[in-house]
Amino acid sequence: MAVNDFTGLYIFMLAAFAGWVIIGNVPAILHTPLMSGSNFVHGIVVVGALFALLNATTVLEQAIGFAAVLLGAGNAAGGYAVTVRMLAMFKSSEPKPHPKKHARARSHRAQKA
Repeated sequence: MAVNDFTGLYIFMLAAFAGWVIIGNVPAILHTPLMSGSNFVHGIVVVGALFALLNATTVLEQAIGFAAVLLGAGNAAGGYAVTVRMLAMFKSSEPKPHPKKHARARSHRAQKA
């Protein structure tokens, strides 16, 4: 199934507009989970770029495919790094107490009473 130039351009423009509308309406609290999900999509982009690279017949197509694989992989890796950093911001800075230490303290207090 061959896609002519105008159909490909139409699909690209439609996807870009849909992404712009969807991402523009996401509240800030959902940004981190959405980024985690979009990292999965970047993995699919890399697979598509590899497919395009492997089916390239001219040097120009190979160069574009290589650039697509390189940029897609960098985007996916960077997305994971940013997600890990953002999730680390939500962790509390004080260490959690060990449950066994609390159990001993409670039993010690109960023995005194």
